[in-house]
This record gives sequence, C-alpha cells and structure tokens, in this order.
Amino acid sequence: MRIAIDLRCLADGRRTGVEEYVTGLLRELFDRDETNEYVLFYNAWQGELPEDFSWMLEYPNVSVKRFRIPNKILNGLLWYMQWPKLDILCGGADVFFMPNLNFTAVSKQTKLVLTAHDLSFEAYPETFSWKRRIWHLLVNFRSLCRRATLIIAVSHSTKQDIVSYYRVPERKVVVTHSGLDKEFVHINRNDPELLRVKEKYDLPYRYIFFFGTFEPRKNIRAVVQAYEIYRHSLGEKESVPLVLAGSPGWKSDEIFREIEESPFREDIRLLGFIPDEDKHVLYNLATLFVYPSLYEGFGFPPLEAMACGVPTIVSRNSSFPEIVGDGAIMIDPYQPDELYRAMIAILSDHAFAEKLSREGMHQAKKYTWERTAGELEKMFRYVTDL
Repeated sequence: MRIAIDLRCLADGRRTGVEEYVTGLLRELFDRDETNEYVLFYNAWQGELPEDFSWMLEYPNVSVKRFRIPNKILNGLLWYMQWPKLDILCGGADVFFMPNLNFTAVSKQTKLVLTAHDLSFEAYPETFSWKRRIWHLLVNFRSLCRRATLIIAVSHSTKQDIVSYYRVPERKVVVTHSGLDKEFVHINRNDPELLRVKEKYDLPYRYIFFFGTFEPRKNIRAVVQAYEIYRHSLGEKESVPLVLAGSPGWKSDEIFREIEESPFREDIRLLGFIPDEDKHVLYNLATLFVYPSLYEGFGFPPLEAMACGVPTIVSRNSSFPEIVGDGAIMIDPYQPDELYRAMIAILSDHAFAEKLSREGMHQAKKYTWERTAGELEKMFRYVTDL
C-alpha cells in the first residue's frame, strides 16, 4: 500500500498530546512496517521538517513531500474549493491518514482514516478562544467524520462523543488507545538523573506536581484552591510545596494572576516549559500528581505520572475512568475540597500512597505504542479491502 500521512500538526514545533501521539505512533509504525510505502505531507513556510522529527527520514520506505504554501491560502482553498487534493500532492495514495484535525480534501477513490483525540471544542466551547472556535467551525469535523472511511477514537469516551454529537454509525468508529513512551518508568532513587534535574530546577525534597498547558480546561485554579485549603488546614505545621509546569495557553494570564494573589505564593513554584529529557524525571521526583482537567479525550500526563510510580489524582469525567482504572484517585473537578481530601489521603498515609503507586504503574503498562501501531496497520489493510 501507499499511505500518505498528514504531518502539518508538527509544523508549530509544540509538544502537546497530539504531537506526542504522532511521534510515538509513527516511530513505532515505521520501525515495524518495512512493506508499505509512507509519504509524509508537510506544509510550512520554512519548508523543512523540524530537527526533532528528522529521524522520520531515516527509513527507506518513508519520504516527505514538502510544500511552502501559506497556510491561510491553503486552508482557504481546502475549505472553499475542496482543492488541492492532498493525496494527489503526495503523488497518489491508497490511504490518507490524518492523525489530527485539520482542513483537508482527498480524492474519492482514496480511503480517508482520521484520528479523533477529543471533542472538547463541542463539549466545552467556552474554554477556547473565539479564533479557535471559528477555526473548528470552518474545519467542520462533523463533515470530515462523515467523509472518513474509518475514524480512530483514542478512548471509548471519545467514540461515544463522536456518535452522540455527529450521529456517525458506531461501526465506523474504532477505539484504539494511545501508547506511552518507554522513558516513563519508575527510576531508582540512586539514579544521578534525579539529582541533575532536582538541582536544575532547585526543587524541594517533596512536592505536589501539575504538568500541562496553562489554559482554562486544565482547571489549574482548582489545584491552587485545593492547595490553599491544604495550607490553611495545616496551620503552623510543615507543608509540601506546589510545583506547576507547562507552557502558557489561552487565558493563562488569568491563571497566573490568581497564583500571584495566593496567600501561599511563596510556596508555589512555576517551572514553565519543560524539555522532553526532564519530564519523566520531574514525575519521579514528585510526591503526588494532580490533574483535575474538565475534559480529556485520553490524557497523557496522568498516565505518564502513573507509569513513573507517582500517586495520581484525576477528574471523574470524560475518558479518565476508562483510562486510569483503579490506578488513580478520581475526584469532582468542580469541588476543590474533594481534591484537597485526596491530596491529604496520599500525603498522610504512606502505605496508601505506595499501594496507589503500584496500581498506577500496573495500569500504565497496558498502554504501548507497539499495540497502537499494530492496530493501525490492521486498519490500513482493512480500509483498502472495503
């Protein structure tokens, strides 16, 4: 088969959940599949793939079709004229795979396979800027889902949302969970990497940790509010600091302002952007991990923390019950006091924290890119037979 893959989502150079999905999945897919031919569609003004993704060019059956069409022009043409056909720009393809939502147009004879990560823009439109809402409206995911030969949902929760919002036949949506990169493992306490990262960020011996984009949907305000309840409850007793890491997103100024106005600001650390080589170490150093997001289609950070043996707290909504299972505590994200009680349960009971750590690591082992890539290969074969 000749399979074209849309890589436009990598052009921004960000490392959100979508980029983690694309890089983890494609690395494993290209490692295992030497039979099919893969053509990568990439459009960016600079023309070349970012250096972080140059490894894709090392495979003999993988090539890149690079274009430098201004995105506003390309998106306008795809939206208004359904042209150019992206599979034709790639030199023709049996399957066109879209690992993320974007403007697209492909020939009728080409099978379109797309991944649906979440429908947060449908479920929580108020957590998106007006520009992003317009973008989602113009892309018209409903129409894309109906045009697609097959839709990959990263969780049963996402599948239910697609069927519910867009009235897509259930048989057309296949659930294939994402995987976790292999570096997310529990590290021995004597590993020198722990000391390197601890000194690099000047971290305390124990800390409550959050990692994610600073935007309303991640519900960081609840983390700060729960931490304030925790601190008030201690009085003069020794407390555990709060460490928040991640890049700024939409409305992040409001979140930073609330942190700055907290009476316990001196014990709240902001680390900002974290390079890939430090992420798994920061998890390992943490005493507990909190992630009270309002909605997630899959949710990488909690699983990454669980894989590293960190007791984890997540929201009781969307995909979390399915993904974390018994490996994390689930709370109501709209109730900071419930998050506080979960934090206290872990911080005050070492045996319970150890048990949760073991269960989290066991649950996280279920998610591998080997399995995800293997299922994707089967889907490519399936759609070409339709």
